[in-house]
Amino acid sequence: MSEPVIEPMADVRKHLADVIDRARRDETPTIITRRGKQEAVVIDIDEYRRLRELEEQAEDSWLNRLADEAEAEGRDGSVSLEEMAALLRSHHA
Repeated sequence: MSEPVIEPMADVRKHLADVIDRARRDETPTIITRRGKQEAVVIDIDEYRRLRELEEQAEDSWLNRLADEAEAEGRDGSVSLEEMAALLRSHHA
């Protein structure tokens, strides 16, 4: 993946098709700014899917590690629903 291009939303609106083509063909993401603040990014759909898969794998690994730690503490891998909810909230915060 190439270094991202940073463009204001007003410019992206004028040539959105080019931004999408650049993401797909050149694997170059475009970071879209609004009032100078980075707001969004346009990436190729395959890259998006790859990133989602990595996220899911990381979350599965994290949950497995939690179960292993709980089992090692003698709780037979069980965690109360309240504990799991709190851990998930803290993980996604």
